[in-house]
This record gives sequence, structure tokens and C-alpha cells, in this order.
Amino acid sequence: MAWPTAEVARMSGVTARTLRHYDEIGLLPPAWIGTNGHRYYEEAELLRLQQILVLRALGLGLPEIGKVLASQVDEVDALRGHHRRLLAERDRLDALAGTVARTITELEHSRRGGRPMTINRPENLFEGIQPAQYQATLQDFPELAGAIERHTATMSEAQVEAGRRERTAQMIRLAELMAAGTPADAEPVQAEIDAQYQALSELLAVSAEEYRALGRACVENEPWRAAYESIAPGLAAYQRDAIEAYATTRLS
Repeated sequence: MAWPTAEVARMSGVTARTLRHYDEIGLLPPAWIGTNGHRYYEEAELLRLQQILVLRALGLGLPEIGKVLASQVDEVDALRGHHRRLLAERDRLDALAGTVARTITELEHSRRGGRPMTINRPENLFEGIQPAQYQATLQDFPELAGAIERHTATMSEAQVEAGRRERTAQMIRLAELMAAGTPADAEPVQAEIDAQYQALSELLAVSAEEYRALGRACVENEPWRAAYESIAPGLAAYQRDAIEAYATTRLS
């Protein structure tokens, strides 16, 4: 039995664009291509896609996934390995849930006491969070994911850590502006968004609509939303609105 790209996209939640990208880089070729040019996938390809998505969810980049799949011989052994990784991921998520729960408790206490909103700091914000996990959430932005992977591959561990801390600092600065009641389209907020956009443009040319899509993902993509909300409730929507204002006034 074979399924066309549209049906595979519906079943898996992966976009047709991403499936085409996986084909282009040799990670997931279709079983065959019809005379109409449409790609068709059979059970072996669906199983391979399942493995790709599991490894993406575990934070592996596409080059690493290709190496893992190329080295596999027995499917059952491969699934056992994935199962072990999933159990480890479960433990990580338990730690993350504990971090978010503590944040909720701290915010509730500050509000009951009439104190200003408490914003978490980097030293306790990312307990249970591995930055590589967010790479897996870029499956709807394959070109950006590839650009980030290529850029990260040229960096030392110290440079990667410095970049992570700067991104965290940007999120905290936005949270402080939000807590102060600064509108999302105000100049201080737009300056932060401009810095983000300029850093992104060094990796990949991004149109106004593509930048808007990334902004919407801050709210619609659960891991991204959770990262923002763990700093301050409402920050994900604030970032989205700020990006929308930036795209409208500076990129359109």
C-alpha cells in the first residue's frame, strides 16, 4: 500500500514542504514517484519517518539523524534505542515540569503579596531544559533549521553557551518591558526585535511573512510557548505581537 505526500503529511503532522526537504537531502526518499510527479510512500518509509520524528523530538539535528539511520541494521534494535532515549526524555520533562511548577508558585506568591511580577533569571530558568530540544521544533522551518545547524557546527561549546545566554537575556529584557506595561510596538521593544531579526538575517534571508510565521510559532508551537511562559506569563504572545509590528512597519 502506498500513500501520497498529502496523506503522509496529514497522518504525521509533518508539512509537505518538510517531506520534500527530507527527500532533497536524502533523508527520506519516497518509495516511488508517479508519472504525475507526485511522491508516494510505503510502509518502510512511514517507519523511517517515525524514527526521524522521534530523533528530532530528542533534539538531534538532521545530519546526526542521517548518520544514526545509516548505521542501523535491525529495526527492533533501533526501536529499543529510541525507547531508551524516550525514557530519558520523560525524566527530562519531569524535571522541566518541576521548574515550571516552581515558577507558577513563585508568581502566585508574589501576586498575593502585592509585589511586582517576578521574572526568573538564567541560573534557575533552564533546569530540565536542553537548548537542542528547540531545534526539533523547527521542522516547519527546514531551511532555518539547516542554517542553524551549519552555523552551530562551526562554534565552540563556549560560543554556543554564550549565544544561549544572550538569547535568554533578550527574552528577560522583553519580559521586563512587558511587566512595565510597554506596548509591543514601542521603540524599546522594537529595538529588541530588530536585534533578533538582524541576528537571524546573518544565518538566512527571512521575508516579512516568514518572520511573522516565526512570531506566530512563539504561541502556536508548544515548546517555544513554554519557554517564553516559563519566564513570564503572556511573554509568548507579547513576542508574537512585537514581531508582527516589526514586520509591518520595517519589513513590509
